Amino acid sequence: MRDRRLRRWAPAIVVLLVAVLAALSTGTGFLVANHFKSEALNTSRLYSGVFAGLNSQADGAELEALLDLLEQVKRLGIPLVVTDGMGQVTAAENLPFDALLDDPRVKEYVRTLDRQNPPIVDRLGGTVHYGPVPAKRQLTALVILQGLTILGMVLIGFYAYRHAMASQRDRLWVAMAREAAHQMGTPLMSLQGWIEQLRLRPAAPEGLADHLAADAERLERVAQRFERIGNPGRSEALGLGALAERVAGYFRPRLPRHANPITIHVKARGPGPMVVADPVLLEWALESLVKNAIDALHGQSGDITLSVDVADGAGLLRIIDTGPGVSPDLHRNIFQPGISTKTGGWGIGLALASRVVEDAHGGSLTLEPTEAGASFLIKLPLADS
Repeated sequence: MRDRRLRRWAPAIVVLLVAVLAALSTGTGFLVANHFKSEALNTSRLYSGVFAGLNSQADGAELEALLDLLEQVKRLGIPLVVTDGMGQVTAAENLPFDALLDDPRVKEYVRTLDRQNPPIVDRLGGTVHYGPVPAKRQLTALVILQGLTILGMVLIGFYAYRHAMASQRDRLWVAMAREAAHQMGTPLMSLQGWIEQLRLRPAAPEGLADHLAADAERLERVAQRFERIGNPGRSEALGLGALAERVAGYFRPRLPRHANPITIHVKARGPGPMVVADPVLLEWALESLVKNAIDALHGQSGDITLSVDVADGAGLLRIIDTGPGVSPDLHRNIFQPGISTKTGGWGIGLALASRVVEDAHGGSLTLEPTEAGASFLIKLPLADS
């Protein structure tokens, strides 16, 4: 409950933190600008007062200028302590406490001022010890607030990243569950069809036992496929022509024949070429691509062709359909998880096929440019003779 509430309020918190940071940055800028403006004004007043006192012909003008200078220094708020050559305090202004000049706390405060700023020694042997202007404390507070705001934004961003990764993992598991149901859907529907034929006919149709056995075998292979997830793949010699014929042979009797018929063809020169592959995983990838082609032809008739060839020391297996093709906007990300050409699809089939071909077998899976329909190319290194 707390996580859901935090996820709901996280965007508003981020916006609020950004607004606070912007306000602090703006306030810091105004404060710095006003400080320098005030410094320029105070310096000009000090110069003007001293210059006027030194050039005045009136009696006592110099003393009056010095007293006015002392009052202006007091108004600046800068803590000042003046000591003589023997280290005795002779004057002090803007102290953070009330004390006489001979109070030990004043000498202790002198050491504090010297740690903040180096003292100034005048020509008469006196030493001026001074502290920061009041604006420095304000600027320091603003910097601390800015740092805390940025830290809060970083923590919110880190939480958002963890939440996004967790959501992605959840989505992947849901997609894998849907893929399992999708993989089992075809043989289950086929089994239901064969069972219905047994109920309607007094005698079993020819070849029914073979079809039932094929569906049962497919269900077993689907279970084996999901057992392979996270485990090392197996390697053995596999003919791409034989693989294409086996996959096409399974789908042929299960494709629509009357309304909007779909036909599947295999173009191969025998069972080869031979590659080293995991038969269960590679068959899974090919079936995902064929199923993707069947889904693309949903509601219309068409052809699917599995074309096997050899080029540049690699075995080639193309899955070509006469469907509407893939939108150009999806070409770049078609193999990314979550990208689907179907309404309501989870976009796991092509991503899974790509992982099987590229990561598990060191091959490549690409979408070839075509004028009509779609053509996916599996390219695998040939097995050594």
